[in-house]
Amino acid sequence: MHRVLFDLPATMIIGGIILFASFVLAFFPSLFAPYDPNAFDYGALLHAPTLAHPFGTDNYGRDMLSRVIHAYTIDMQIAVFATIVPVIVGTLIGAVVGYAGGLTEAFFGRVVDAIITFPFLVLVIAIVSVLGPGLINMYIAVGIIDWVFYGRLTAAEIKVQKRLDYADAGRVMGYRPSRVVFRHLLPNAMTPALVYWMTDMALAILLGSSLGYLGLGAQPPAAEWGVLIADGKNFMTTAWWISIFPGLAIVITGLGFSLFGDGLAEFLRTRR
Repeated sequence: MHRVLFDLPATMIIGGIILFASFVLAFFPSLFAPYDPNAFDYGALLHAPTLAHPFGTDNYGRDMLSRVIHAYTIDMQIAVFATIVPVIVGTLIGAVVGYAGGLTEAFFGRVVDAIITFPFLVLVIAIVSVLGPGLINMYIAVGIIDWVFYGRLTAAEIKVQKRLDYADAGRVMGYRPSRVVFRHLLPNAMTPALVYWMTDMALAILLGSSLGYLGLGAQPPAAEWGVLIADGKNFMTTAWWISIFPGLAIVITGLGFSLFGDGLAEFLRTRR
């Protein structure tokens, strides 16, 4: 146990600490937030950071530290819920496509080409605009598009794995294709998808914040980083803290996912 911990890359440890802290704040925001995030205080409008309000207050007198902390709940939810369906669906489809090859792979290639031709953000905004603003519709839009990236990664890795001796041995022993793919090939082909998942969760937070800023994601008065940044856009010259601190939370959390993903990739490479 201790040896494994010492073998972990520094980036994975640092990223893990950031993510652990982020999920603790997401699950237990009330333990750390000093005030109700939606409580108005008209006697403390646009107060600069002080000991009483370390992140200052907004134009309604709401404590920004409390709102940034409570925003962890929504934004970490976005990171997980926006990516969990694509990673599951994409890896399963990619495993089947990579093993089957032929016409299945050709058809999958055309689907991938059709989707990645358009910018990801533009497609998500278009779908959410049709379905209506809100987090559920954002998850649907991301799920429709994002699975192809996991599918492409997994299919490429399955094509490599199925040429190895252990795959040939499974076929010679008469194992069904489904057993060869899902019990033998897929567990050994998951590394690229897992590493990409870490980065994708960081991108999902950025996407959720972008849609929140545009009014298509989480809706006010919900405490969400993109919504908080949008709340402060008209006060950048007089109350910079309204937008700056949520932006820093996005950067730090995204850095945590990126560092953990880089460390995970390095760790898995050394274990092969």
